[in-house]
Amino acid sequence: MAIQDFEDVTRYPLDRPVLEELLRAQNECAFVWGTRDHWPVGVTMSYVWREGRFWLTSAERRKRIAAVRRDPRVCVVVTSAGTKLGPSRTATAKGRCTLRDDRATKDWFYPELSRRIMGGEGEGARLFQRHLDSPGRVILEVTPEHWITYDGHKMARAMAEGARQDRPG
Repeated sequence: MAIQDFEDVTRYPLDRPVLEELLRAQNECAFVWGTRDHWPVGVTMSYVWREGRFWLTSAERRKRIAAVRRDPRVCVVVTSAGTKLGPSRTATAKGRCTLRDDRATKDWFYPELSRRIMGGEGEGARLFQRHLDSPGRVILEVTPEHWITYDGHKMARAMAEGARQDRPG
């Protein structure tokens, strides 16, 4: 089907393998929650994608933690910018957030996040991990319930196909 305009891009979702690749390749997202007066607010955060869920961390005193306790419905937005997937691929997950502060979760999460952010197992990763493991820190586990995705590469192919079809003879 030749592309006529950009009014409906829902025809260009990410295929599941590309979505998984994006979520593993990227390590930054926009984490969005609702304030007490129903305003959406978001911040950029680092994350780990594991077992079909987003894992993030924050100091417990941050307003986002109080907001999640009040209403666990959140949104996570990931783009392919800066990854080997190139630009124009996005994934938005609407989901629910569970706060965790148990030792077992901290024991796998802090090293994994440190490796992803610091690029390996070196002294920088160990130092980062030590600083993360503080008494006032919690881990946010976001379980996606609905996805909104977009693959600009698919749309570009559709535009190219439409251009070929529009050429005379």
